[in-house]
Amino acid sequence: MTINGWIQILIFCGILVLLVKPLGGYMHRVFNGDRTPLSPVFGPLERGLYRICGTSDREEQHWTTYAVALLLFNLAGFLGLYVLQRLQGSLPYNPAGMSAVDPALAFNTAASFMTNTNWQNYGGESTMSYLVQMAGLTVQNFVSAATGIAIAIALIRGFARASGKSIGNFWVDMTRATLYVLLPLCIVLTLVYVWLGMPQTLGPYVDATTLEGAKQTIALGPVASQVAIKMLGTNGGGFFNANAAHPFENPDAISNLIQMLSIFVVGAALTNVFGRMVGNQRQGWAILASMGVLFIAGVVVCYWAEAAGNPLVHALGIDGGNMEGKETRFGIALSALFAVITTAASCGAVNAMHDSFTALGGMIPLINMQLGEVIVGGVGAGFYGMLMFILIAVFVAGLMVGRTPEYLGKKIEAKEVKMAMLAILCLPLAMLVFTAIAVVLPSAVASIANGGPHGFSEILYAYTSAAANNGSAFGGLSGNTPWYNITIGIGMLMGRFLVIIPALAIAGALAAKKTVPASAGTFPTDGPLFVGLLVGVIVIVGGLTFFPALAVGPIVEHLAMIHGQTF
Repeated sequence: MTINGWIQILIFCGILVLLVKPLGGYMHRVFNGDRTPLSPVFGPLERGLYRICGTSDREEQHWTTYAVALLLFNLAGFLGLYVLQRLQGSLPYNPAGMSAVDPALAFNTAASFMTNTNWQNYGGESTMSYLVQMAGLTVQNFVSAATGIAIAIALIRGFARASGKSIGNFWVDMTRATLYVLLPLCIVLTLVYVWLGMPQTLGPYVDATTLEGAKQTIALGPVASQVAIKMLGTNGGGFFNANAAHPFENPDAISNLIQMLSIFVVGAALTNVFGRMVGNQRQGWAILASMGVLFIAGVVVCYWAEAAGNPLVHALGIDGGNMEGKETRFGIALSALFAVITTAASCGAVNAMHDSFTALGGMIPLINMQLGEVIVGGVGAGFYGMLMFILIAVFVAGLMVGRTPEYLGKKIEAKEVKMAMLAILCLPLAMLVFTAIAVVLPSAVASIANGGPHGFSEILYAYTSAAANNGSAFGGLSGNTPWYNITIGIGMLMGRFLVIIPALAIAGALAAKKTVPASAGTFPTDGPLFVGLLVGVIVIVGGLTFFPALAVGPIVEHLAMIHGQTF
């Protein structure tokens, strides 16, 4: 580890914290229906969209109606993207003449982008046409991210309102998230990325002659615009197979910093939105502090492991950390930081190959996802996932002091705790059950690149990434088979909707409750004690659930490496 590396990490953290309050204030105004500087631009379009949908910003929905609207909208998006892929060979804007996508892969990809996962069992530049990239994948990048933000806002309203029957309007929340938050920021980011050297064109691929005289085809396309939303919406699906390690997707250290900030900024700002909507910004800062503790711990371990490298390599007289699978323009510090950021958020983008990380370095991305990606997490998804753990934490605190659990004046009763546990437990169900089946299925085991515990980690990582709606991969698993396409697709659907429905049910239940005034016995939830309790609950739940799987994967691989054995 170097001073320069830590300075770069601290610069990222400092800029992120500075962005939280202004963006949180702006988003609060957007979802509160207040006038913003962009209202004259997008106001007429917003009202026109409401008329098309047959709704208005004054019409609110019960949580069940909100959920049905959300599910139907996502189903339409899934079917539309599937059809686009299957008809790709007959559609325009296909200069490379790509054929229709295989049915199993089309199912996996449609489920992936609709759930904000963006797992890719294909090479983008060699499989998807410009039309599918823009009208299919990029559109889902926007609406899946907007859906996550809408759910977070609906759940926040559940805490902020008292004796209410509604939690907002899905169509309004999603429209505002898209028009006022995602779209303007992406326009600015796209222009910046083009300035930094990313392609943005509908022209055909370019043929070039190398210095050796060989012919090389250089893939181009509308890259900058897709990179903007893939990062800001914590989607992660790359235009190119190499993702953010490709120089056209991530040219230099400046673009790398902007992309890392883009991944975290909306999710972090939602904590401030929460504090503003419940009338106490300290509550939001406490949640952000809890996320920050877990994030910094992950960065320290991952950076240390990668900087330490492999002792077997050091024995050969080669100094330095583990640079295998990393881009020299980013180095160890920014590669480790990017890996922790992208797996702490539900963003599958990578600027280094996680399969080449050391055992403990690769374990941190796994743990980030297995904790439910509540360390900032995906836009909206990470925040409502964190609120599930908050309900469990205050329930535990209530049991310890013999009081009815309360949070922000709302009594946390059996229904809320059951729904929170259902949302939390659905993730290990998908992650561990599918992994257990795959490691004994010969056709599934045949897809791994390595044997022993590292091969097990490749399979565990794939299903963990799917259920956590992350989308990143170790890189050693050949996942484009019927088994992995279908089961990973199912895992993504489970990880998305088996969390969303309980979260909306909790929102509806809390909104209907009266607010109880704070008393001398009320447990404070805006100070260091609560931060410690919340972090402890998250770590304990994650440890009890996933330690056995981690023990036979990255942990035993690390111990074997110390004793001279690699896989």
